[in-house]
Amino acid sequence: MKHKYLIQKNLENNQLYIKEFAELDKEVFSLLCQEAYPLASIAPAIAKGKEALIATLRTKNMYPIATYAEKIAETVINLFESENDDTDAREIFFDDIELLKKSHKTIAALKDIDDESVEIDDLLDTDDADSDFDDITYPIKIADDDPPDTEDED
Repeated sequence: MKHKYLIQKNLENNQLYIKEFAELDKEVFSLLCQEAYPLASIAPAIAKGKEALIATLRTKNMYPIATYAEKIAETVINLFESENDDTDAREIFFDDIELLKKSHKTIAALKDIDDESVEIDDLLDTDDADSDFDDITYPIKIADDDPPDTEDED
């Protein structure tokens, strides 16, 4: 699915608007959600950094994935750095197919890595383990000469 975000700074209303659209029909974007943020809350979030801005922009209704949220935050920062006094708007487009292709390449690359296989005998090698337990004293000692009593007495 394709997504479009329209980010608009409106100084007249002292608001930042973010509209989320999705391509539900071929080449037709439908509005999914619109959020309005007071400019007074966005500027301090920008000053704190991208993570703080992302936390401010994410709401119950609009919670984009991390990849999209980072790009939206970068666009908001650029929008606030621009010198336009009136209404300024930016559009961002995302394609889920491209995102899936990138993650598929990453998974394929991980499959090519040869893991060093460890033999079970190497894990069970007791030479080192025995020396670690030599100094331990046990409260109950079973005599090596006496076999344990395993029959029930009647």
